[in-house]
Amino acid sequence: MEQHINKAKVLIEAIPYIQSFRGKTVVVKYGGSAMVDSKIKEMMMQDIALFKLIGVNIVLVHGGGPFINKMLDRMSIEPKFIEGLRVTDSDTMEVVEMVLSGKINKEIVNDIQKLGLKATGISGKDGMTLRAEKLMKNGLDLGYVGSIVDVDTGLIDSLLDSGQIPVVAPVGRDSEGNTYNINADYAAVSIAAALKAQKLVFVTDVRGVMEDVENPDSLISLMSVAQAKDKIEEGIISGGMIPKVECCIDAVESGVETVHIIDGRVEHSMLLEIFTQDGIGTMFK
Repeated sequence: MEQHINKAKVLIEAIPYIQSFRGKTVVVKYGGSAMVDSKIKEMMMQDIALFKLIGVNIVLVHGGGPFINKMLDRMSIEPKFIEGLRVTDSDTMEVVEMVLSGKINKEIVNDIQKLGLKATGISGKDGMTLRAEKLMKNGLDLGYVGSIVDVDTGLIDSLLDSGQIPVVAPVGRDSEGNTYNINADYAAVSIAAALKAQKLVFVTDVRGVMEDVENPDSLISLMSVAQAKDKIEEGIISGGMIPKVECCIDAVESGVETVHIIDGRVEHSMLLEIFTQDGIGTMFK
């Protein structure tokens, strides 16, 4: 009985959040273990479905690094990275586009549709959604790795207006038709900013920002942009968390109201973060 009462309390707690987000836009960057573990993947799709059913406009941007690496391995192509960015020659670009736009994107769309909702998969090339240019990293040529120079939200807007969930693969193109591999985090930030989204949620394999990585109770639940910059300067935010937090900072400074880093390995992590007072991750505003 107590378990049922607690479930009811959670629903009651969610009411004001549900009311405030109806009709608003939330961009979700979907990656990490939540894409690999079938049980977690199912729960993530259920969370997204619930958001849609209560009237939230959901846009899903996905990565796919592990799946790309697996396919490259099958084709005997060794993956190479420079400062966390995949070096992408023409052969690798073909694999990246095939896996992101062909395999992963369509699987996500299918998973959403199995829950009775409408979803359409697109890549950033469709409708020139993500116009890109070649990215040079500290003077190094990464091949077909792109940075976003413009976002055309026309196609995404039309899908949202028709009641669908756009599922976006982070592949872009330039004005000459060259195809580029785009970091999914950067793509999510750019899309959220262009849509003037109320929220951007990064589904990751970390709990959020920790004051002390050795102390599991040191999660920082709320951070301002100024505090985040200070934590980077102080070395509290370090390593692989720096680019993730910098994306959060960029999104807030670009007009996104709040940005969240959550652990996708936690069951129903999106619901717990957004529809409860304490949340489970770190929110930036």
